[in-house]
Amino acid sequence: MTAEPEQRTLCCRGVRGATTVEENTNEAILRGTRELLALMIRVNGIKTDDVASAYFTTTHDLDAVFPALAARQLNWTNVALMCGNELNVPGALPRCIRVMVNWNTAKRADEIVHIYIKGAEKLRPDKDSLPPVDWNELNEWINKQIEA
Repeated sequence: MTAEPEQRTLCCRGVRGATTVEENTNEAILRGTRELLALMIRVNGIKTDDVASAYFTTTHDLDAVFPALAARQLNWTNVALMCGNELNVPGALPRCIRVMVNWNTAKRADEIVHIYIKGAEKLRPDKDSLPPVDWNELNEWINKQIEA
C-alpha cells in the first residue's frame, strides 16, 4: 500500500528580506531592491500571480526614490505595494532597505527562505544560510525581467 502524497492548503506567508546600499541615489536604491527581490523570488520559487502584497521600508537616510518602483520594474504591476520608513532607532543599521512580501503558497513557514544580504545579515544572524550568489547571473536575470 502506498501512502497518499500530503495535500497542503494554500495560505498567505510572509517572506522577509533586507539589504543595504552604498548611497542615497535612485540607482543604488533600485539596484539593491531589485537584487533583494530577485533573490527572494528565485530562492523561494515565487510567482508574481501568487504575491498578495509587499511592504518596503527604508531607514531615514534613504529617501531618493520609493523602493517599490524596483518591484514594478520586475513586472509586479498588479501587486499591492507600499513604502514606509523604519523607526529611527539610535545605532540601527544605516542605508537599509527591508521588504515583507505576502505570498500565497502551499509551503510551510519553515520552508520559506528569508533573504538578508550586503551587511543586513546582522539583522537576522539565524537566517544567514543563503548559498553563494552569482551576482552577474542574478543581474542578467533581472535585466531580462525588466526588458520583458
